Amino acid sequence: MNRYTVHRLDGLEPDNLLAFIALLGLLRVLEEAQPSWRPRVLWTINEPPLRPALWVPKTASEDAVVEAAADGLRTLAPRHDFGELVDLKIHPARAAERLREAAINAEEDPYTAGLWAALVSNAVTYKEKTRPTPLCLLGGGRQRFLKNLAWVANQPTPPTRNISEAECLQEALFRRWHRQDNTQSFRWDPNEDVRHAYRWRAPTDDKEPTQHGANRLAAIGLSVLTVVPQLSHAGKTQLGVLCAVHAANDRSIFFGWPIWREPIGLAAIRALLGHPHLDNPKTCTALGIVERRRTRRISVNQYMNVTRADAQFNP
Repeated sequence: MNRYTVHRLDGLEPDNLLAFIALLGLLRVLEEAQPSWRPRVLWTINEPPLRPALWVPKTASEDAVVEAAADGLRTLAPRHDFGELVDLKIHPARAAERLREAAINAEEDPYTAGLWAALVSNAVTYKEKTRPTPLCLLGGGRQRFLKNLAWVANQPTPPTRNISEAECLQEALFRRWHRQDNTQSFRWDPNEDVRHAYRWRAPTDDKEPTQHGANRLAAIGLSVLTVVPQLSHAGKTQLGVLCAVHAANDRSIFFGWPIWREPIGLAAIRALLGHPHLDNPKTCTALGIVERRRTRRISVNQYMNVTRADAQFNP
């Protein structure tokens, strides 16, 4: 254990979907930039407030983590090349072509293959267009999602603030979020809730500021959350995603993630997200899971967002 150092990620709150997807993105970019580190994450169960803690080699300082994250982002972000496509309303044949091309090149470029597998499936369509991932929350028919996904990933700093790329990532990971950026986002931050009852002005006139560094990492983390066709409770084909559960009425979608006590890597986290028996306390105890967090996707007119994640249980 003394071969590792632990960095508490104070910026990543356990009840924020954006923070969790950014955590996935952090591990993915670190694995890309420094594969020999074998980064791991656990949660500070006995050191409140609850936060994830990053395990890296003893020589990796906070500055070194930020530098490696920036290097990984610069490697992976350019692969968000969607050509003329700007949203996820794609003709199934076109989507199948993109998915097939990514799969053929998966050995050479596993990231792009994972990214497309997290966006659409040509097997789930509506009005001759693909259904997007349930994590696509942008309004107006999920417009410009791909354009935003490319722009955010490739934008090192928020244009409206004079800070460095390292400072932007440091704020997202190691500091309490102050949300000072007016940049594109994916509506995964509960603070972007646009319901009129909670706003001083109409949402079209009052855009919430964002945490750009977190959104940038989350743009990469999305690639971990693969989509898959599944049968709804009504027997219809719908698109699911690794961290999502559809309610019995098929109208509500919940996104969930576990809170675990032992340091594990990205592959193990992904396995936990897809585990079929996390509703069993004995299974959770055996896997070192102390609780689960769950957030609900909400919709008001064309706007979509998520709630703060509540704790489901503590076996």
